[in-house]
Amino acid sequence: MNTKDGKVSEGGLNVTLTIRLLMHGKEVGSIIGKKGETVKKMREESGARINISEGTCPERIVTITGPTDAIFKAFSMIALKFEEDINASMTNSSVTSKPPVTLRLVVPASQCGSLIGKGGSKIKEIRESTGAQVQVAGDMLPNSTERAVTISGTPDAIIQCVKQICVVMLESPPKGATIPYRPKPASAPIIFAGGQAFTIQGQYAIPHPDLTKLHQLAMQHPPFTPLGQTTPGFPGLDATTPTSSHELTIPNDLIGCIIGRQGSKINEIRQMSGAQIKIANATEGSAERQVTITGSPANISLAQYLINARDSPHIETRIDPFIFSCTNTTWHASGSRKITI
Repeated sequence: MNTKDGKVSEGGLNVTLTIRLLMHGKEVGSIIGKKGETVKKMREESGARINISEGTCPERIVTITGPTDAIFKAFSMIALKFEEDINASMTNSSVTSKPPVTLRLVVPASQCGSLIGKGGSKIKEIRESTGAQVQVAGDMLPNSTERAVTISGTPDAIIQCVKQICVVMLESPPKGATIPYRPKPASAPIIFAGGQAFTIQGQYAIPHPDLTKLHQLAMQHPPFTPLGQTTPGFPGLDATTPTSSHELTIPNDLIGCIIGRQGSKINEIRQMSGAQIKIANATEGSAERQVTITGSPANISLAQYLINARDSPHIETRIDPFIFSCTNTTWHASGSRKITI
């Protein structure tokens, strides 16, 4: 958050501000609107400059610059637009509780201490006086010296909260140089087909030799099966191959991406890697879950790769059910085929 000609007058803030927001693609699409009509209206009615970072990144930076009145008007219009989207999504939904509007500010880490206050006193004061929920991320955003500050609540509560955050930021300017957060472009999806790994680039499937080799090594050993089922048979292979275990921790807010709906994603990873994967139950007071991977070195390596891929919101992994499939008695591939995307 940058300021120019900054001062606080008796009538309130009288400064030119630059505030950065972090948004997902769907949120950006909402404020841009059809043919850019929505963002054009926001610019004209608020008087603020609203710029959206270019690229095909899953996350985009929205930069809002202008006098404080213009900034707050722009924030109000964005918050009201998001509330409108929430209302529209609930029209044909069985959900009864309305989720709050949520915005994410990007703030230099050197200013976050002032925002939190001694013993959390300042952030508690902001929460109580505005009615908004405010969370300051503990870690800096990748390859930057900035943190995300998440604000949730009604549009009115969010505006009041932003005003108070701006006052704190003006009173405590950034210390030292700030390395701004720049979202990375989306990584190419990965697909396993015909016993080979491919990355999807546009309409083409590009072979991934290293991942293919790892997948083939993993599949040389019988995948683990649930208790009571027979182990798939592989003639000529030793079923007593030594196994080992590897443990890793996954943040609670990402574990759902790895498990998937009704366990679909974790089962897919087990199927592709041939490894046994156990996810420990949540522990009270802990922000992480322990994941144990058991199998051959190749099984473990491939499982780790696929879990890391699921861990990142920018990477998609999937198995083509028409090409590579599994039954209770054997794994089989129907052979390679041309991939149509």
